[in-house]
Amino acid sequence: MPGTVLLLAASPVGKSRLVDAASVLPVLAAVPPAVLSGTDTANVVELADPLEPQAVLTRLRAVAATPGPLTVFIAGQLALDRRQHLPHLALARTTPASVRYTALPWQWIREEFRLRSPGSTTLLVDLHADAEAWGWLRTHALDSGRNNAVFGRIAPPPSRRTVAVPAYMKTIATILRSGWRPPVEQLHQQAFGRLGPDAYGDVVLTVPPAPVAVPGGFAPRPPYRPERPRPQTPDEGPAGAGRAPQAPAVGPPQPQDPHVQITAAVQAGRHQDADALALAHEQAAARAHGVASEQALHWSEVRADLAMFARDSARSCRIWLTVAETRLTAGQSPDAPTVEKAVDRAHHQWGQVRDKTQAQELGALLAQLRARVPGRRPGALENVQKQLRELQATPF
Repeated sequence: MPGTVLLLAASPVGKSRLVDAASVLPVLAAVPPAVLSGTDTANVVELADPLEPQAVLTRLRAVAATPGPLTVFIAGQLALDRRQHLPHLALARTTPASVRYTALPWQWIREEFRLRSPGSTTLLVDLHADAEAWGWLRTHALDSGRNNAVFGRIAPPPSRRTVAVPAYMKTIATILRSGWRPPVEQLHQQAFGRLGPDAYGDVVLTVPPAPVAVPGGFAPRPPYRPERPRPQTPDEGPAGAGRAPQAPAVGPPQPQDPHVQITAAVQAGRHQDADALALAHEQAAARAHGVASEQALHWSEVRADLAMFARDSARSCRIWLTVAETRLTAGQSPDAPTVEKAVDRAHHQWGQVRDKTQAQELGALLAQLRARVPGRRPGALENVQKQLRELQATPF
C-alpha cells in the first residue's frame, strides 16, 4: 500500500526565531519518497514556514485521511500560549504575545491522528523549546497520541542571539540519503549517536510503534472542530468583553502559583529575583520534607534551568551535578531516569562553559559522575575525558 509523508518545518520570522527549521527541507527533499516512508511508493506533502494555523490543520486533516502508512517529519519551535499554557508549534507570524492566535496547538496534531489505526502513524520530531515551554516540559510530557510512534528530541533554548539548526532532523535525512531506511527505532538511535555532546541535555522522545496494526490507516470519524484562531489581538480583554457584566464569583483568594511569578521575572529579565524566589521555595521544601525529597529537588532543578536562562552555564551545571549526587546518595539507581536526566543536563551545560578554570573543575566532577551514570548514549564518559585532555593542553 502506498505511504504518505508530511514534511512540516515551521519557525517564526524575526527576533522570535530560535531555530531555522526550514533549512532541513532541502536535505529531506533529496531523499526518495519511498525511503522517507519506508514503503514501495509514497506521496509527499511539504509545508515550509506556513503562516496560518488553519492552513496547517487542513493539511493535517488531509494526510490523516489517507489509508496507508503515514510518516510525519516535524522541525520547529515549541511555545506556550499565555492564557492556557498549552504547547504550540510556532508558525511564521508567531510572537511570544500571539502564540494563542498565530501558532498551531499541538493538541490538533494529536486529535487529527487519534483515530488512525494503531501502528500506522510515525512522527519524527526535532523541536527547540523557548524558555517557557522548556520549563513546562519539566512537569509535562508532549502528548502526541497513544496510537502513534514518536521519535525525536526537544532541545533547550539556544544561546542568546543564536539561531539553532534542526541537527537531529538533518542527521535523519543524511542517513536516509543512503537509500535505505532502517527500522525507525534504529534510525533514531543512529541519529542520536551522531549528534555529539550538545544533545546530552535534550528531552528525548521515544514512543515505539503500537504492537498491532490493521490494514488501512484511517477510521471514519466525526470531524474534529478545534477552537478557531481568533484575530491577532494579544492585548484583548477577557472572553466575553462587550457582553453584560457578570457578578464576580465570591470565594477565598487563591494563592498564586510561584512558577507563574518566576516565569514573569524571567520574562522581565529579573533573573536574580527569579532565582531568589526559587531558592526560598527550595529551602522551605528541604526543611519540610528533607534535602533529598522530590519537593526540594524539584526546586533545585528549577534553579538549574533559571541559571541556564540567565546564561550562567557554570552555575546551571553545578546545580545539576548536585541534584544527581543527591539522588544517588538517597539510594536512587544510576539508571533511574531522574538521575540520568540530571547528569545529561549537567553534561550539556558543561559544554557551554567558556571559563577554562571552571570548565576543568566542573569537568572533573562530571567525569566522576559519568563513570557511575554513563547514560543511554554510548561514549559520554569518553567525551568528557577527551575534552578534559584538550583543556589541559590548551594554554590559558
